[in-house]
Amino acid sequence: MNETLELITPEAAAAETFTDAAKAVAHLESLYSEATGFLLEKFNETLESKTATARFRAFYPEVRITVSSHTKADSRLSFGHVALPGTYAATITRPDLFRNYLTQQLGLLIKNHGVPVHVGPSETPIPVHFAVAAHPEVTVPQEGVLDFSLRDVFDVPDLAGMNDDIVNGTAGPNPDGSGHLAPFTAQRVDYSLARLSHYTATAAEHFQNHVLFTNYQFYVDEFEAVARRMLADPDSGYSSFVAPGNQEISDPQASIPGLAKLPQMPAYHLKRPDGQGVTLVNIGVGPSNAKTATDHIAVLRPHAWLMVGHCAGLRNSQQLGDFVLAHAYLREDHVLDDDLPVWVPIPALAEVQVALQEAVAEVTKLEGYELKRIMRTGTVATIDNRNWELRDQSGPVHRLSQSRAVALDMESATIAANGFRFRVPYGTLLCVSDKPLHGELKLPGMATEFYRTQVANHLLIGIRAMEKLREMPLERIHSRKLRSFEETAFL
Repeated sequence: MNETLELITPEAAAAETFTDAAKAVAHLESLYSEATGFLLEKFNETLESKTATARFRAFYPEVRITVSSHTKADSRLSFGHVALPGTYAATITRPDLFRNYLTQQLGLLIKNHGVPVHVGPSETPIPVHFAVAAHPEVTVPQEGVLDFSLRDVFDVPDLAGMNDDIVNGTAGPNPDGSGHLAPFTAQRVDYSLARLSHYTATAAEHFQNHVLFTNYQFYVDEFEAVARRMLADPDSGYSSFVAPGNQEISDPQASIPGLAKLPQMPAYHLKRPDGQGVTLVNIGVGPSNAKTATDHIAVLRPHAWLMVGHCAGLRNSQQLGDFVLAHAYLREDHVLDDDLPVWVPIPALAEVQVALQEAVAEVTKLEGYELKRIMRTGTVATIDNRNWELRDQSGPVHRLSQSRAVALDMESATIAANGFRFRVPYGTLLCVSDKPLHGELKLPGMATEFYRTQVANHLLIGIRAMEKLREMPLERIHSRKLRSFEETAFL
């Protein structure tokens, strides 16, 4: 930071107290708009003049609550309350995007503790990159392009404020001694919002509260076909479909021009006006992509995410096209070992398991004992070596047998583990595409008609399962199973 430049900040607004959550969020929006508007104005002026005449700084808004009573909130709730008396705070970004979420969470705090919330500017500067992110016509120049360092004039992203210490349970109190009210800081959220746009080629505004992950392009094609059928049905509740490039249609017959170059993990959104629709992300192959996608989507606080992809069947009784409902995970993906040690169990969530099994029964028209013909429940192993078959199989096969694994892939355990870490309900339903231990390798021409039919059904099952989860009360799907000893009040 250049100490010789005068520091200019917008006129500080006083903190206000609210007992109405909607009014509190409206004030957050006003503070955020004023702060980012100030930075955008000064940024454009600086680029135009090409000189650094002052240093400009604006601050994220924050919300605080102080609880003085040890009176316990409803013990059945996993969120919406703090465990101990004290002051708790959270910096907030994009309150317009998170309006419904913030209104809900603040409303629960006010109701459960009978105290007001305080809204005002925080002491955390807004990086200029994040302040102008909502204006795609504005580009932040790389260091060295200007005759002066951008860091001397504006705040830039700070890695110290963009970590996962809160959700990992390793964060100490805020610098002022207050506790954490939300699972992510404003800078961490802003960083992920920017990454989401880059990786998926769709804006965060389009993401729905129920997210499907897949590792196969066929599911994308099926998803668009299903979306068009839904849009043609006035009773479906779905209002539009969004493809990469933020191309949105509400007419089921409308064309969607393909992008010249797809992003790394394209996202597609079957939207409902209330945000309770379904998003599909094609994460491709591998645990690294699975972690990257879930790391960033987690800041949107989805109500559930499911993996619906292909896997290797490990039992001779399986056939291509059979389904595998994961009830446990063998983690050999390694990408989350530093954040979530492998000794941490990743439990199956009953609500998700039931929704998936019921969806399979509805779509396949099989139930009870007959359902076992095409679906196996068991352990899914996730590895980080796509060509594990080419190594000495004695070690891996022995471990797989000891774990009682019935399927193997490269994404499911990563997605489930990150769901556990981020307190996002998770589940896995896979479709067997090969059986390497039994001579049925993933090669051209191996697919049977049964397999092709089941793959088409698979996507429908994922959507139907999400619709079942959508019908559940929020406090049921976001249960206490995913909460640790010391939790943030926000979901």
